[in-house]
Amino acid sequence: MPSKLDQLRTMTTIVSDTGDIESIRAYKPTDSTTNPSLIFKAAQLPAYAYLFDEAIAWGRKAGASTAAVVDRLTISFGIELTRIVPGRVSTEVDADLSFDVAGAIEKAHAIIAAYAERGVPRERIPDQARFDWEGAQAAATLQREGVDCNMTLLFSLAQAVAAADAGAFLVSPFVGRIFDWNVKAGGGPYTGDTDPGVTSVRSIYAYYKTYGIKTVVMGASFRNTGEIEALAGCDRLTIAPDLLHKLADDQGILARRMSPLAPGPAPAKLTLDEKRFRWLLNEDAMATEKLAEGIRVFTKDLNSLRELVSRKLALAA
Repeated sequence: MPSKLDQLRTMTTIVSDTGDIESIRAYKPTDSTTNPSLIFKAAQLPAYAYLFDEAIAWGRKAGASTAAVVDRLTISFGIELTRIVPGRVSTEVDADLSFDVAGAIEKAHAIIAAYAERGVPRERIPDQARFDWEGAQAAATLQREGVDCNMTLLFSLAQAVAAADAGAFLVSPFVGRIFDWNVKAGGGPYTGDTDPGVTSVRSIYAYYKTYGIKTVVMGASFRNTGEIEALAGCDRLTIAPDLLHKLADDQGILARRMSPLAPGPAPAKLTLDEKRFRWLLNEDAMATEKLAEGIRVFTKDLNSLRELVSRKLALAA
């Protein structure tokens, strides 16, 4: 009997949710994602000191700023991932550019140019942006330019509809963070099928498939394998190494739970402008709180990475 991980591969594109290159090599996902939190953790591991050292040496030689060295390090991690996964590697636009349309577009252009300069084409590097209204407007411009966008920190149908309206290549609903908020609010206990994060992804998936929307749905931020199994058949799932390991060790039968041929009941179609979007997001306490919290956490880890690089640059002086 194939493992549940191997069974999942037959119905869903597996994406690795880590900056740990060796874990990605071990589990052979199709795609990979990065964010400031993952890069900050990975940059402190001895196994990746060579990437850190190269970025610092480059920065010293070029007289580059701390921010430029952080960008160099992030791109270097991404390039290493492109050598392992056959598909795409999402690279995140700085979290402190949230609410800044022009800034997010400029940063996305810089990311694409930095990869291209080092031989990686834009088709392999979706830019990853947080899902505020401004992020959707930036994504609309980038998509028209041929730059695919992965919209992250997504917690509500309103966000998913705005992403689709922007023509975003992919959305990443955060299953585990939705689960966390509901548990903290007194909900549960939940099964895989009643997990509020799972039901949110299923609702977005049904909406997209029913109304012919091409934006890819990629469930993210899982807390347990039950959530993953309940979404078997979703377009893509991005999974952390510990959960990939558990799925690889499980020889049980994994049933397909989602299919574009039978996506399930879809919510009523939404028509959004900025006012309507902001109102619907405001009315969803969970999505409002988790979006704000996510931006703060990613910004904190990005600043921690900048501080680490700054100290390394000073020592190398």
